Amino acid sequence: MRESHDPAVLDAALPLMTRANPVLLASRTYYLAESDVGLAVGCGGWSRERPGSGEVAPELAHIRHFATHSAWIGREVGRALYARCEQDARAAGIRRFECNASLNGEGFYAALGFAPVRPIELPMGSVAVPAILMQRSI
Repeated sequence: MRESHDPAVLDAALPLMTRANPVLLASRTYYLAESDVGLAVGCGGWSRERPGSGEVAPELAHIRHFATHSAWIGREVGRALYARCEQDARAAGIRRFECNASLNGEGFYAALGFAPVRPIELPMGSVAVPAILMQRSI
């Protein structure tokens, strides 16, 4: 993220951004990718609730907290996690995904078929992190 964001913003936001979300972790819609030797190489999931507000809209879900271990970037970890999210969300009646893409994550989500809607700012403690609201029909 350092290539895409102001260092002062990241220094203030990363402790909050990387904090585990117990509700999301317990949701059964958040997944961990492991290597064949059990190394955690990526994570990501989805929720019906809009991050920050808890709002729920029919047939809409939100892609949440995707990350890939730096040594595993470009090895289809994120794509596999997304495929699992889409499969399970479709089975639950979801027809559209939204995500709050970090500036460095926009390309990843665009490659999955997400389209940018508008720039947004995500409040993280004392700072606002620039991001992009993106959507995709599934």
